Amino acid sequence: MARATGAHAQLLGAFEAAYGTAPGGNFHTLPFVSCDIGSQQPLEASDVLGLGRDPAPPSRDVITAEGQITVPVDLRSIGFWLKGLFGPPVTTGTGPYSHVYTSGANTLPSLALEVGHPQVPRYFLNLGCLVNSLNLGWAPSGKANATLALIAQGETDADTSSGGTPTTQGLQRFHQFQGRIRKDGAALANITAAELTYANNLDPVRVIRDDGKIEGADLGVASCTGNLAARFADMVLLDAATDGTATALEFAWVIDADRSLTIALPSVYLPKPRIPISGPAGIEARFDWQAAKPDGGAPGGAFVTVTLKNDIASY
Repeated sequence: MARATGAHAQLLGAFEAAYGTAPGGNFHTLPFVSCDIGSQQPLEASDVLGLGRDPAPPSRDVITAEGQITVPVDLRSIGFWLKGLFGPPVTTGTGPYSHVYTSGANTLPSLALEVGHPQVPRYFLNLGCLVNSLNLGWAPSGKANATLALIAQGETDADTSSGGTPTTQGLQRFHQFQGRIRKDGAALANITAAELTYANNLDPVRVIRDDGKIEGADLGVASCTGNLAARFADMVLLDAATDGTATALEFAWVIDADRSLTIALPSVYLPKPRIPISGPAGIEARFDWQAAKPDGGAPGGAFVTVTLKNDIASY
């Protein structure tokens, strides 16, 4: 008897035309590192008395469908996830193409995600998936990964796939040595690590319905936060933190002029940190920054802009 293994697992995805409704046609094959999205329904211990010390049967609680997916930050498939996080991009060019995603959308597209185990076979289809947050990290070396948190409406399972004949895009992964960080257009030196998290802060709408599923998820006030770890060698970041004024930060991975992923934050506030001395080695400071709307929060102007350059015509 064949047993399911991670090596044989599949992740397929497609955008829904209507929330919670399985899309027709072929899904996309999505490379991933780890995945725990799915539904669960816990049990509640009985509170019934009068039947002796032995417990009465438990009752079932509400169904929740959510989880995290860690994916490689690659040149092509990352655009699929960015569309779920920000909404459809504005695409220009004739190859290479430039896809620009911006914060501030009033609605977000929902996804259908199928986690497949062909060895069993069993295929778990999660419908009404909304991307709640994206976490990215920069380091001097290693692989570039992204961790996504999702909230789904529910899950069904079957012994055949719902993905049709999946389309597969070639994997070309960004690597950490291709990363760069800029402040006000100039490269930042002495950065040892950086992290960025964008969150839609979704609020699941749980109503009274006989299937235990959520009605949807409302968009909250978005946030973009992160941190910079820097060796203490100059006053560039410390001066900006002390002044309390906004500064522009840019995080990117760049293969060449036609292949890159850039995240621009025009208005970032840095806190003034302590600078601890813990031994004879180099001294490091950590800045836990927060991004905000530019121009003091006036209407118009995205506070996060992501530009993906690749050879994909549309998302």
